[in-house]
Amino acid sequence: MKNLKIDINADVGEGIGNEDQLFPLISSCNIACGGHAGNLETMLSVVRLAKKNNLKIGAHPSFPDRKNFGRKIMNISKDKLVKSLKNQIQALKTILIQENVDLNHIKPHGALYNFASNDKETARIIIDLTKEINTKLYAPYSSLISKMAREEGVKICNELFIDRNYNSNLTLVSRDNPNALIENSNEMFKHVYNIINNKIISVDKKEISVEFDTLCIHGDNPNAIELLEELHLKLNNIEIKII
Repeated sequence: MKNLKIDINADVGEGIGNEDQLFPLISSCNIACGGHAGNLETMLSVVRLAKKNNLKIGAHPSFPDRKNFGRKIMNISKDKLVKSLKNQIQALKTILIQENVDLNHIKPHGALYNFASNDKETARIIIDLTKEINTKLYAPYSSLISKMAREEGVKICNELFIDRNYNSNLTLVSRDNPNALIENSNEMFKHVYNIINNKIISVDKKEISVEFDTLCIHGDNPNAIELLEELHLKLNNIEIKII
């Protein structure tokens, strides 16, 4: 396990304003591009800061629903959804071209991320867009979308969350549950250490085999900076780098 390098990503450009503290602690980011949050000004600012910190940059499109921060499934036609997602991604790509930075990946946001994980039609939309742009897709490990994408030769980065607990079926524990979040640095390190060893211990104490390519922490977690600083120290002690 020594000299292992892992990727940690966070959703950014969503109005929290902690990117200057967050970026030195992560290795890739997913930039909101207007669907649920963000605008051309915030995208440009965050892209420049990400470039300064040598982060891999991804687009973070969502249902076009700023009112609900993209956290509710929208009753929207396929054509309207496709048009919105293309516009969101293109807005970020235009800025990336201007700043001479590559688009590393796409990671859907919120309700779109969760819905596409198990809904074939929505997964198809995301996969087709990813293929059209010829980039990577960050998607939940063992989800329908990751399986479909892999079968079609799309480069998938299996994603797991380091600040959320899991049920035994690998779904995230609902935020309505008091133990949904991992808010203690020691608990987070145990969770990450297990993931690095290709397992997750669910809330009902079952051991589940997993694989990962990238790990996510929610950038709007009020303790994200402190938790990441502690995680860096603990990982450095066992010669694991976030890169």
